[in-house]
Amino acid sequence: MSTPPLKILLVEDDELFRLGLRVRLQREPDLEIAAEADDGETAIELVETHPIDLVLLDVGLPGIGGIETCCQLKQRYPNLPVLVLTSYSQPALIARLVTSGAQGYCLKGIAAETLILALRSVAVGASWWDASATQTIQSGLKQTNLIDPQPTNEIYRLTQREKEVLALIAAGKSNPEIAQVLYITPGTVRVHVHALLHKLGVRDRAQAVIVALQNKLIVPFNSND
Repeated sequence: MSTPPLKILLVEDDELFRLGLRVRLQREPDLEIAAEADDGETAIELVETHPIDLVLLDVGLPGIGGIETCCQLKQRYPNLPVLVLTSYSQPALIARLVTSGAQGYCLKGIAAETLILALRSVAVGASWWDASATQTIQSGLKQTNLIDPQPTNEIYRLTQREKEVLALIAAGKSNPEIAQVLYITPGTVRVHVHALLHKLGVRDRAQAVIVALQNKLIVPFNSND
């Protein structure tokens, strides 16, 4: 039985840009634009009345704005993933997005394939922050002394599931084997692997393991496990 498509709420006040997003995203068989809104108030109402798996949210919205929309959505629906898509990249904005509960941040103009990967990653519990946002988050954490002297996990912002997948990759497990161990689908494993490669800044699984071991992101598995 095929997996139902990911139902996305698209929140964007630029009608032409929203149309372009809708047309491109709906080419993907596993993605569905379930509802659209051009302001935060409408977005919140739609989440209450529609089955939504993920919110793709612009920041510069009329009314209460994108950040307040994110805050209210996360307060009411803590497990609802929110991926922010915006043209703004100021450090203060990124810090506010982190505190608002957003799972990720993409700049408008990124490749469609990258946005699609970000959507799929956030939907399965990963976070997705581009390189500049990750650097800003790292700097902010250091300045406020919220991390210890070995901040590697926070720098890369790996989720617990991503750490589990990474450890199993280091143990030489294939995607189907990882799926069996973690009780998830091979497709979900592929999404996690793509997210890991992006976050670690590497091209393949072997490089991911090297970076992970160098930075003590994982403890090597016992070969007899």
